[in-house]
Amino acid sequence: MIYAIVHADKEWGIGKGNDMMFSLPKDMKFFRETTMGHTVVMGGNTLRSFPNQKPLKNRVNIVLSRGQVRDDCVIVRSYEALKSELKARENEEIYVIGGGEVYKALLPYCNFALVTKVDAVGGAEVFFPNLDQNPDFVCVDEGEPTEDNGHTIRFTKYENKRVQKL
Repeated sequence: MIYAIVHADKEWGIGKGNDMMFSLPKDMKFFRETTMGHTVVMGGNTLRSFPNQKPLKNRVNIVLSRGQVRDDCVIVRSYEALKSELKARENEEIYVIGGGEVYKALLPYCNFALVTKVDAVGGAEVFFPNLDQNPDFVCVDEGEPTEDNGHTIRFTKYENKRVQKL
């Protein structure tokens, strides 16, 4: 099962300056608890945006990067190699965690998208596809609004009705 997991502003913005636009402790807790013990997939810039550029603990980190060489992650050099790696893990829970290009490329293969919607505009430079305008995705769960560090957020879950095979 493949999931995209992301927080997005009102305009589906997800990042600015290779960083997140909002500091959301409740969203980070949800992210940690959801992905812990599973496989996470990201691009090289996303890994570089982490503190000390270290992979996430207690998770298998798969990184799409043409240049990085590391032994603390699974590095793949192309989307074909990435899809092959994911296919080999098809019985696991896999979470696509960014950035924008990786989300766009893998979204058709995601069974679900877990989107924390932030009721604000963050001046994004990177955007997630607007799932409300995508006929393949249907919002199947929409949590109650809650406050998180001065922002109103809502945890939502979208189901991909036309999942493509890897």
